[in-house]
Amino acid sequence: MSQMPEQAAVSKCPSCEEPLEPGDRFCGACGYDLSAVPARPDDSPTIAMNGAVPAPSSAPEGVDWPVARDSDGFGRPAPVHAAAEVPGTDSGGAPLPPPPPAAPPMPSAAPEPADSGVRFDHRADGREPDEPDEYPLQAPDPRSAAAPAPAAPAAPAASEKVCVACRAGRVDDDGYCENCGHAQPRERDHMEQESGPVAAVSDRGLRHHRNEDAFSVGCAALPDGAPATVAIVCDGVSSATRPDDASLAASRAAGESLLAALPRGTHPQQAMHDAILAASHAVNALAEEPRTALEQAPHQNAPACTLVGAVVASGLLVVGWVGDSRVYWVPVDRSTPPARLTEDDSWAAQMVAAGLMSEAEAYADERAHAITGWLGADAYELEPHTASFKPDRPGVVVVCTDGLWNYAESAEEMADAVPLDAAARPLHSARVLVGHALDGGGHDNVTVALLPFPAPPQGAGSA
Repeated sequence: MSQMPEQAAVSKCPSCEEPLEPGDRFCGACGYDLSAVPARPDDSPTIAMNGAVPAPSSAPEGVDWPVARDSDGFGRPAPVHAAAEVPGTDSGGAPLPPPPPAAPPMPSAAPEPADSGVRFDHRADGREPDEPDEYPLQAPDPRSAAAPAPAAPAAPAASEKVCVACRAGRVDDDGYCENCGHAQPRERDHMEQESGPVAAVSDRGLRHHRNEDAFSVGCAALPDGAPATVAIVCDGVSSATRPDDASLAASRAAGESLLAALPRGTHPQQAMHDAILAASHAVNALAEEPRTALEQAPHQNAPACTLVGAVVASGLLVVGWVGDSRVYWVPVDRSTPPARLTEDDSWAAQMVAAGLMSEAEAYADERAHAITGWLGADAYELEPHTASFKPDRPGVVVVCTDGLWNYAESAEEMADAVPLDAAARPLHSARVLVGHALDGGGHDNVTVALLPFPAPPQGAGSA
């Protein structure tokens, strides 16, 4: 039952806090009905964290406690909320998460389950002193077992490729991980091969999405038992269909042709000429495949590539080429001059040969790398270039695509980039030259093969 407060105890309007005169029944400022002011309630008890409730104490005399509002200023009682109905916030002002659902009550006779080693505070929860401090865990009910966790992706079989990114997923036929979707490096993105004293390295570079270069290296024995080393480097024509397939087919066909002809006693220069023809036939055959016919647009070129190669045998250095890939001669004695042994089949080379431009002007032109000779079904009349040299001193032969010589164009620049021990460590030196191109920008695929001259005896290789 509510009690009416004494008027003398109300010195301010409970609604607008306007000072009141003794005997006022209504506030002169807001019109609040002073007769509706309830009696001052006792102080609410404070609940301790352990659940104990302290005994209520009376307010000290002489303290003017504030009166809680119970009206909206128009005579209507203020709404009352339970604590659970008022949304709370954390210390940062964010709404608190909803409370978890209440657990069903446990039978009074059964002890509350607790983790092993957890002790209860008897003074706070009312347990008797003779109750045990620890309770054993109850055996779980098999009917309430949690749902099984989602199965992890199956581990790839030993014969399957594993993703280089997550190291867990299987790589599908398109080159993507079935677990994380990461595109895998292609096998041709970076290739290295060493065959006796000859070695080659090919890299995709930093700008191209695939490696369109290819190479073939190998060793053979001439009929008299003298050693011969072979290197073929091919550069796919990016504007043509399937340039990567063209370079791979050409390098394989040329390499196989040379390694088969030299042991039969074919002169190395003739063997090189025949190898270029074999490479041309292999690339031409790609244009006749149904796959190419389906992919080829009306104005798209057939598969095409360039080729450059070198043979070191019996004191001879034979080179052959079609296109703008090159061969350089770098002597072991760096006090003697190096030399470039090939001439480009390119617009720039034609301008220089015709005397219309200097070499610097021609290769600075945007048309400089437009090739005038290549291997492919739509090439002009094929004119394989071959040349034979008899160096009078030891050195190393550098066979490369324009992805390297763009960063070391002159013979002197190439000699500066070749390590001093290249003849003894061709594979290491090929890696160094590829790194030189990548450090320079890596705008194109980079491929280089190194052959020491003269050819070391069979079985010799990189140190």
